[in-house]
Parts: sequence; C-alpha cells; structure tokens
Amino acid sequence: MKNKTKRFAAIKEVIQTSDVGNQEDLLKLLSDRGFEVTQATLSRDLKQLKVAKITNASGEYVYRLSQQTKGSEAKPNSFVSPSVHVSIDFSGNVAVLHTRAGYASGLAYEIDEKGGDVVIGTVAGEDTIIAVMKENVSKERVIQVLSGFIPSLES
Repeated sequence: MKNKTKRFAAIKEVIQTSDVGNQEDLLKLLSDRGFEVTQATLSRDLKQLKVAKITNASGEYVYRLSQQTKGSEAKPNSFVSPSVHVSIDFSGNVAVLHTRAGYASGLAYEIDEKGGDVVIGTVAGEDTIIAVMKENVSKERVIQVLSGFIPSLES
C-alpha cells in the first residue's frame, strides 16, 4: 500500500505540473519517476483519484484533478471559467446545457460530482450536456444548485 500512496502522489504531481493528454504519456512520465505501472492499474488509479479530462487554454484535452483530490492547495471553484457561457433549458425532468466546444465533458463530471442533490446523472457531447433531474426537483432548485459551481449559468 505504501507504493500506491507514493504512486498516487506522483500521479497528482505530474497532472498538476504538466499538460498530459493520454495514459501513454502519463505512463512514460511515471516510468521516468521510477514507477512501472500497467495501463489497467493507471486507469484504476485515475478513477480513484477522480481525475477528469478537460480542455486547457490551448483547446487540448488534458488530465486535471477534481476538487476533492487536490488536498489543501488553493482550489478553483469550477473547472469552467466564469467567462465561458453556459445556458440551460428544460424539458420535463431533463435539463440540456450548452457550452463552448470541448467543455461539456469536464462540466458534466462536475455536475455528477457536485449536483447529486438535484441530478441523477449526465451524458456529455462536445458542447452539450443532458442532465436527468431527480423526481420532484424544481427547475429553480436545479439552477440554484448548478449556479453554485457554474458561475456563468444562464437560463
């Protein structure tokens, strides 16, 4: 277990200091640090660490740690910058969110992590998210909860 703790720390360090976009590159960087890990183990580690793939400022998909795994560092309130427009529309108990291309996956991950009081789950495309709301939750309540971590949410 001691090796796993060290490996987790190395994964976090690499993700925080590099723009790593795929597991192959991450495996190489870990190998350079003395960690020989299989792809399957790395995949499980990324899931346990709640690592998400988001779009960086250059438009490339890169790994980022979710808020829960960052420890005591300064944490941004959201993966989505306040300058990125996010709109929401409703149909029955389904919410449809639209955002800039490349941001939907990271935003859907955040909704799944932080919106559990009002949302059952999400499905993300490139710039669109389908979120299924829990029964008897008002649209206003969904907007209130999501606005807590999506600063630019507009209905």
